[in-house]
Amino acid sequence: EVVTVLLWWEPFGRPRRLADCRRRYNISGCRISADRSQFGEAQAVLFHHRDLLRHGPGGLLRGSSPRPPRQRWVWMNFESPSHSPGLRGLAGLFNWTMSYRRDSDVFVPYGYLYAPPAPRPFVLPRKTRLVAWVISNWNEEHARVRYYRQLKEHLPIDVYGVRGLALAEGGVVETVSPYKFYLAFENSQHTDYITEKLWRNAFSASAVPVVLGPRRANYERFIPPDSFIHVDDFPSPRLLATYLKFLDKNKPSYRRYFAWRKKYEVHVTSFWDEHLCKVCEAVRAAGNQIKTVQNLASWFES
Repeated sequence: EVVTVLLWWEPFGRPRRLADCRRRYNISGCRISADRSQFGEAQAVLFHHRDLLRHGPGGLLRGSSPRPPRQRWVWMNFESPSHSPGLRGLAGLFNWTMSYRRDSDVFVPYGYLYAPPAPRPFVLPRKTRLVAWVISNWNEEHARVRYYRQLKEHLPIDVYGVRGLALAEGGVVETVSPYKFYLAFENSQHTDYITEKLWRNAFSASAVPVVLGPRRANYERFIPPDSFIHVDDFPSPRLLATYLKFLDKNKPSYRRYFAWRKKYEVHVTSFWDEHLCKVCEAVRAAGNQIKTVQNLASWFES
């Protein structure tokens, strides 16, 4: 039986070619559609939070046929609680949640490590520079900007993006590759909120991530303890700077941050194809049990 997943709004209002789940992710029996005339036969309907805010939950299905009894409504959001207003009015509306949080009904992280059947030898790119940071949303109130201001008193940091240098040809990974360290600083600190800043900007560019986000223990649920440096490991930005300068001069100690590469490869999640196919897979696996998310806000903000 083919599962139909209906995307109620294209994320951020941008139409796109919808995924072929079998070809891309080896998930068969899935039809992904943005055609609302398929509402009646869809087993799951996906609502992206940012678009839900724009259109308002009141207009969700006005004028549509009634909701089929076994259809699952899925709330989809990849922003942190700090950037997800309007959660209070959504109690009792959805059956499932899909987000970067591990306790979502459909868990889709920004990336993950996996052990390939045959590990490929890892080659560290040539490192000629010290610390890079790419930032597009500059806000003096954010903890990451405050921390950066203190850290740069003690060592040079090359800033790219809105307030800094232009990215290299090819983008972020090409820009960061020559650097030994990357500031994987999240825009807000919340459980499991570990974004492409770690997975793509640091790991894919083979730079050691210096992280500011949830606590160290939270990162260690997803990545090895010796694969990153946490700002909380140091009593002050000055002492972190001292340690980075030490690693800069001490090759064996620096290389230890890449020991995990012998076992693992990095997967960076592809927006939005992978998310849509994952929902389809979850619907197939779930069988008939239906539940309702009674208090979306208190769960997501916890």
